[in-house]
Amino acid sequence: MTERDERERPARVYAPDFLTELFRNPLDQGYADAAARRRENPPPAWRTRSARTVTVVVLLVLGFLLAVAYRQTLEDEPGRSQARSGLVAQIKEREAATDELSARADRLRAEVSRQRDAALSDSAAARLRDLEAGTGMGRVRGDGVVVRLADAPGQADAVTGAGVGPSRVLYSDLQGVANALWSAGAEAVAINGQRLTATSTIRFAGEAILVDFRPVTGPYEVSAIGPGSMKRRFEQSRNATLMRDVADKTGLSFGVREADDLTLPSAPEPQLRYAEPPVSPSAAPSGGRSASPGASGSGTSPSPSGGGR
Repeated sequence: MTERDERERPARVYAPDFLTELFRNPLDQGYADAAARRRENPPPAWRTRSARTVTVVVLLVLGFLLAVAYRQTLEDEPGRSQARSGLVAQIKEREAATDELSARADRLRAEVSRQRDAALSDSAAARLRDLEAGTGMGRVRGDGVVVRLADAPGQADAVTGAGVGPSRVLYSDLQGVANALWSAGAEAVAINGQRLTATSTIRFAGEAILVDFRPVTGPYEVSAIGPGSMKRRFEQSRNATLMRDVADKTGLSFGVREADDLTLPSAPEPQLRYAEPPVSPSAAPSGGRSASPGASGSGTSPSPSGGGR
């Protein structure tokens, strides 16, 4: 290319970089114009003084309200502390009374068992004890497995993501472990000393876990008495695999160990319900039309639910 061509070639125009222009002129042109007009035509002095006065009054009112609220909170604190202490004392008193009644019930149950065994023959008493052990109404003893579950110690790690998900033991976890132990051959199962039967329930009530309507707290130990292969079969179950995966992701504690000479208490006596015959219908008045199913006429027989349609 000759020197003449280079002189005739138009100069290249470079457009300004957007980010460079943004940092060079950060204020929008409209704001700049408004600031210039404000400098040329400043607002009246009375308007500035009024705005400052209103600001000061608002700050004073807010400060007064905060001071009143703080003082009221301090005055109410002794009453709240006293009420809280009273509730704690009542809870401890009720717990002590419940423990005493439970111990008395155990003593009476043992006395009833002794009197019953004395009245029955040896074979009948042995058969009854076997039935009680199988249904959870009798105390059992033997070798088995203990599954321990505990809440995660800390919160989720923001960097590694460990602890993501529910870090607390749920009632469904205890349900799954108990069902897996039954499937593995368990003959008796208890959760924190609460014996499970065919009618037992494990559920949530607020933040607490209830076993047969009795609260249990962590760490949770699910004890089971059964054959020697129960631990191996439980660890190979789908529930054990799921709980290990949950423990790895959330930090929840999950462990299985063999235990020798376990003693599981008996379950509370169930509330028996008896069937009663229905109340016989009252006789029809003399001279009236019979309403029995076999009577002729237009009378209607009563429906199974007790009412006609």
